[in-house]
Amino acid sequence: MAPHPQRLHVTRRSFPLAQPFAISRGSKTAAEVVVAELHDGDSRGRGECVPYPRYGESVDSVFAALERMKGAVFSGLNRDSLQEAMPPGAARNALDAAFWDIEAKGAHCSVAQLAGIGSLKPVVTAYTLSLDTPARMGEAAAAHKARPLLKLKLTGDGDLERVAAVRRNAPQARLIVDANEGWTARQYAELAPALAGFGVELIEQPLPAGDDAALAELPHPIAVCADESCHTADDLDRLVGKYEAINIKLDKTGGLTEALALATAARERGFTIMVGCMIGTSLAMAPAMVVAQQASVVDLDGPLLLAADRNQGLRYDGSLVYPPEPGLWG
Repeated sequence: MAPHPQRLHVTRRSFPLAQPFAISRGSKTAAEVVVAELHDGDSRGRGECVPYPRYGESVDSVFAALERMKGAVFSGLNRDSLQEAMPPGAARNALDAAFWDIEAKGAHCSVAQLAGIGSLKPVVTAYTLSLDTPARMGEAAAAHKARPLLKLKLTGDGDLERVAAVRRNAPQARLIVDANEGWTARQYAELAPALAGFGVELIEQPLPAGDDAALAELPHPIAVCADESCHTADDLDRLVGKYEAINIKLDKTGGLTEALALATAARERGFTIMVGCMIGTSLAMAPAMVVAQQASVVDLDGPLLLAADRNQGLRYDGSLVYPPEPGLWG
């Protein structure tokens, strides 16, 4: 019998955050997500994405982009042809994840097995402290001082005081920081050596993506990680000499398929791999768990920042996150 044609269903949903979350370019109180769901009569596959205004995306634009793919999906679009049919970004990520999910369920195996990496293992995730005053970030650090890895959102002015407050209140935690393009080259030159003194291990995207050429001329007392500057494998060659690490996010790569290719190409060029996320539910984190198996730094704490996650969400034991159950994804 010929296989049933696949049908695509697209939904949108808002998940309130436990508390407002701020970075250098603004704050949010909810995770606004879009879900692509495939049905073929026998199996279901799902994928979640988080549209990001920084990349010209909105829930409306991503929802519409996925709606436009319904005919192509019914006509036989698959995960391979998807890579050319849609550009990298949140919309392709949701559909790519759904293809992986339904393919695995149809083959009665896991996505990890399909990807040729065996079984997934639990990983330790960073826990992110929202940008705030030094006093409030210190209080947040005290509340999470038992976590092994904290990630601090920074912005420029007052950042040394923020890091000092966190270090005082979480003396044993490893620290990484993320400026979200919020520093100037001068601020980077002043802050990086001081942050090294606090034991900070990684600086994520200190300069605007369009200004990161300056990083090739500045000292790196701490490893620097490209986030907004790195979307797909095509970006890697121009990052050599500016960054030591890259942050792989599936909403940037346009899905797990490109994320795995990016990880392979990055390792070949000597980059350290970090895997990160937008603030979404466990359904968005699940595919990233596949990439996390080969990452030195994992930042998949999105569900921990929500007031409530999806049913059958990932299991978090402190900062240890376990692989998804098949009822969720994969």
